[in-house]
Amino acid sequence: MEGKKNSVRRELKFLFAIWKANLQSAMEYRVAFISQILGMMLNNAFYFLFWVIFFERFKEVRGWGLQDMFLVFGITATSFGVTAFLFGNAFSLSEVIAQGRLDYYLSMPRPVLLHAVSARSIPSGMGDLIYGLTSYLLSGYFSWSGLGRFAVGVTLASVTFASFLIIVHSLTFWLGNASALARLLMNAILTFALYPITLFNGPAKFLLFTIVPAALMGSVPASLARDLTWQNLGGLSLGAAILLGLAMVVFRLGLRRYESGSAIQIEV
Repeated sequence: MEGKKNSVRRELKFLFAIWKANLQSAMEYRVAFISQILGMMLNNAFYFLFWVIFFERFKEVRGWGLQDMFLVFGITATSFGVTAFLFGNAFSLSEVIAQGRLDYYLSMPRPVLLHAVSARSIPSGMGDLIYGLTSYLLSGYFSWSGLGRFAVGVTLASVTFASFLIIVHSLTFWLGNASALARLLMNAILTFALYPITLFNGPAKFLLFTIVPAALMGSVPASLARDLTWQNLGGLSLGAAILLGLAMVVFRLGLRRYESGSAIQIEV
């Protein structure tokens, strides 16, 4: 037991060292870093303007109003930002696999998947994170206890999103470079995460909880942040855990099929 605890501590220490190095690398060009953050925040604001206009015309849609959309957008943008900034390579894992760059991670005495996805940071993700927190503050649902629920929702939504990315990018092990398919599915989960789940019924709703688990990245964690229920917390936790386990299994099975490139390439 003590050995396992020490192992976990070592991996966490290693992970924090990578994040620190990624942040220092991004901060080396501060003007570019800040401009990417501001640009992403502006992009999100323009996108959300659609919902402001929509709810000016329709005050409520099946129990969801503009305040709820601020909350959904806050959860989704923050979880996207957390994933992009801390696990940036999850967005380009297809290229890492297809180009033989997994060789480097295989040569290191660290968990291959964890090292591979955390080795790069996407600086603009900080803009999504800041915008998401701002959106939450503007939702009208803020309270100190609500902030704790928001943090739990974001954590579980981030696990869901990162796991989904790993699964779809890992299809490269069997299909060749699956980056185009992965981008399509990523856009799908992000798009539907920003819609109230009450708009969907039957097969569409089932799809958004399973194949493209957008509900677990948007509406469900938003409902958890708004009003804690054991049903929401249990369902979201179970969904995130299943997706994380599936991501690890799919990647591990794909790794067995992996044909390494002709040279070990070092990720900087």
